[in-house]
Amino acid sequence: MVELAKGLAVKARTQAINQLKAVLVTADPVLREELAGLNNSELFRTCARFADDSQDEEDGAEAVLRATRMTLCLLACRIGQLTEQIQDLEGRSARLVERHAPQLLTVVGIGPRTAVTLLITMGDNPERLGGEASFAALCGVSPVERSSGSRQYRRLNRGGDRQANAALHRIVQTRLRFDPRTREYFERRIAEGKTRREIVRCLKRYVAREAFHLIRPTSSHPSS
Repeated sequence: MVELAKGLAVKARTQAINQLKAVLVTADPVLREELAGLNNSELFRTCARFADDSQDEEDGAEAVLRATRMTLCLLACRIGQLTEQIQDLEGRSARLVERHAPQLLTVVGIGPRTAVTLLITMGDNPERLGGEASFAALCGVSPVERSSGSRQYRRLNRGGDRQANAALHRIVQTRLRFDPRTREYFERRIAEGKTRREIVRCLKRYVAREAFHLIRPTSSHPSS
């Protein structure tokens, strides 16, 4: 539920940011010039302060300009509120992982965000997980056999839970940058003639196996 709430907040914040920038496109040129060159954080802070000075404008100020400034202020305040909500939810997710599956956070490349995604995928589908191979298939990282004439090969699995698949992909990309063992494996497989896509597929399958046994260490040995 925490991740669902976070997803809704992220979507709402993105919409608010798009709306604010759409208002700027049609705003008074003087106002656009005032806000030009600001990065997003500075832009939102500046717009959020418009309410403070809107009451001090002279009576002859244009109503359209006042309305534009107020609209920008409301949108900027909403963006700030949603950002705080997202940060709070991310903190809650991290605490849940630390409490229920801290072993995941000790693995190279797995942070709170990816750990939560994998936990949700596994927890929502207990009846489909007979073992680590089932989890790999559920995440869309199990090899799919294909043939072209006399050539036999394996391609990426385009099925499964795409959120979990994306989480595994982020883990692999992080390891390719920072983990010496993964870099060594990558170089060795490149020397054997494998493509980057094939190597990434193998690494995602390995990470799925590793994550499964970290979350459910006794799953492969059910009690009678």
